[in-house]
Amino acid sequence: MTGDSELSRIGISLPKNLLDRFDDIIGVRGYSSRSEGIRDAIRSYITYYQWMSDVKGERQGVITIVYDHEHRGLIQTLTEIQHDFMNLIQASLHSHVTHDRCLEVILVRGDAGEIKAVAERLMSQKGVESVKLTTIPINR
Repeated sequence: MTGDSELSRIGISLPKNLLDRFDDIIGVRGYSSRSEGIRDAIRSYITYYQWMSDVKGERQGVITIVYDHEHRGLIQTLTEIQHDFMNLIQASLHSHVTHDRCLEVILVRGDAGEIKAVAERLMSQKGVESVKLTTIPINR
C-alpha cells in the first residue's frame, strides 16, 4: 500500500446484490481480497471528490443520474432539487432503462460551486444509484 501506515478495521452493511456485483468485479480485476478492492474504490472516490472540488468558475456540463424510479418519493425529490436550481439547468432528458431503473441527463451552465451543489444534492438521495458530473470551462 502506498502511503498507508496504519490499518483500521471497519464494518459495513451492503445489499447482497451490490456485494455480489462488487465480488464479481474484484475477481475479474484480480484483487486478492475484498479489502484491496474496497481500498481501491475509496481511493477512487477520494480522487473524484478532489477533482470535483477543484472545479471553479463558469462551467457548462452534464449531470448523469441513474436511479430506481420505484423508490418512494424519489422522483418528486429529484424534481424539487432541479426546480431549486432551475437557473443552472438548461435541459434534461429522461430514459427508462428497465422497468425499475431510469437514466436522466441534465445539461447545466453556471457557477461551478452551484453546479457541484446540485450534483451533490442529487447524489445524496436514497434510491439514486450513481451521479456523474462532467464539466468544461466556458471561458478559455
